[in-house]
Amino acid sequence: MGTFTQERLQKVIDGFVLNGQTVSVEPYGNGHINDTFLLIMKEDGTEKKYILQRMNGDIFKNSEELMENIMRVTSFLKEKITEQGGNPDRETLQVIPTKEGKTYYKEVTGDGWRIYPFITDTVSYDAGGREELNKSGIAFGNFQYLLSDFPAKELHETIPNFHNTVNRFANFKKALEADVMGRAKEVEAEVQFILKREADCHFFGDLLEKGELPLRVTHNDTKLNNVLFDKDTGKAICVIDLDTVMPGFAAHDFGDTIRFGASTAAEDEKDLTKVACDMGLFEAYFDGFMEGCRGSLTKREVETLPMGAKIMTFECGMRFLTDYLEGDTYFKTHYPGQNLDRARTQLKLVKDMEEKWDIMEKIVNK
Repeated sequence: MGTFTQERLQKVIDGFVLNGQTVSVEPYGNGHINDTFLLIMKEDGTEKKYILQRMNGDIFKNSEELMENIMRVTSFLKEKITEQGGNPDRETLQVIPTKEGKTYYKEVTGDGWRIYPFITDTVSYDAGGREELNKSGIAFGNFQYLLSDFPAKELHETIPNFHNTVNRFANFKKALEADVMGRAKEVEAEVQFILKREADCHFFGDLLEKGELPLRVTHNDTKLNNVLFDKDTGKAICVIDLDTVMPGFAAHDFGDTIRFGASTAAEDEKDLTKVACDMGLFEAYFDGFMEGCRGSLTKREVETLPMGAKIMTFECGMRFLTDYLEGDTYFKTHYPGQNLDRARTQLKLVKDMEEKWDIMEKIVNK
């Protein structure tokens, strides 16, 4: 990775098809994975903004395949948005080509960089209430709708086994047996909670095998801040951060938002009495998501949405506990035991969802 000197950044910028002079290039945003910069260029007397990003090669092993996915999905979206009379320059990401006609620039160090035009006059939110959740539901539902006839199987898995819950369970068991930190004895209740739910890990894979669920193009990082809202109208206009676009299940994308968006507490809340899945927020997101999907999901897919919420939360809790057992090597922690706190909130959410199962089913079947 090295340091990002102005010279280094300018050399990267010079590799792209851009007109004009660099005015400034500054670190931008609060993403954890890639290194992001706001680039301002002066073109014919006017300033234009771009997003310059170094892709994290430790997480995404194959920049070529990652950018191929993004190009295929954004080209497809561009056509669909244009057909519907929308504005593709504002409603999907555009990739600026390099001078060699490639989708990303590769430094001699092997680091891959890309540039997107900056979508102006937009805002994003790190957290929100019913209204923001509802609007982001419309955006992610619309993403599903626009890509409903895209051949999902043709996409590369940018992170293999990302939502393979069976695989995550196997990794958890390995960590438990190895117990390299000697921590297993202090988390017996959590371990038993997970082991009792092994059958749930097979739910989606089994339905796929039986032909009951289709593979969809899924975003796999459906956080609120991955939706850009129009600054003036407040309307959700663009879904961003397409690095983890892969084949998957619609219920996984839905469930991932519920996991953090409908929770009543922070991800590392120590007081578990504060942790619950808010049914009002669940319903607000569900309503938006269904509106955005415009009937593109099958009846069976809609029925599996509560299970999507439960499995995504369960998988996340299992991953936090696995990392805690292995000595906190994957997720960044800011204090000792944070991964255990995170695991406990997720497992408490799972328990709360199980207790509210009838309510969730009633909402999705209304």
